[in-house]
Amino acid sequence: MAQDSAHDLAHLDRVWANVQAIAGEGTDLTVLLAASYLHDLVNLPKDSPERARASTLAAEEAAPILRALGFDEGRVTATQHAIAAHSFSAGIPPETEEARILRDADRLDALGAIGIARCFAVSGALDRPLYDPEDPFAAARALDDTRQTLDHFRTKLLNLPAGMLTARGREIADARARRMIGFLEDLGAEIGAPLPPDWTAT
Repeated sequence: MAQDSAHDLAHLDRVWANVQAIAGEGTDLTVLLAASYLHDLVNLPKDSPERARASTLAAEEAAPILRALGFDEGRVTATQHAIAAHSFSAGIPPETEEARILRDADRLDALGAIGIARCFAVSGALDRPLYDPEDPFAAARALDDTRQTLDHFRTKLLNLPAGMLTARGREIADARARRMIGFLEDLGAEIGAPLPPDWTAT
């Protein structure tokens, strides 16, 4: 697994913690534990043309590890599906409760204070500016998160709560999104560019 500060062991620990926070009774925590720690087994850069295939490749590479750990074929398949379906860019619909939980748990780590830190860490690694000094919140230009870090908040991060698949995941996501909006409001005040109202709707 490629290492970076947004997809390191601490990220895997946080995803597992999120899983435990949102998983209900009757879910297979063994599958979820394995999926939490193997979901980024293949981690391609955000700007890689192969990015959308990363979760499928991770699921494929997880299989021999899972079998070596004594997983039966049913759990191997279940864990592989959860891994493949967790990715935002892959667009694979999660078909099991475990897959839905893992997807929510991974996306929660893109929200809140840790989400802010990860967003700027990734953008820094890609050498992107913090914001467009002429128009920080894209009031008069098209949003483009491949060029401006702040744009990623509006194009993706603040939209994540609406896509949560579990009730508890949505509850936590809403709270974390509100923290991010508070940060953006503070940032706007500091740089003399008030946060537009349409950025505060999640």
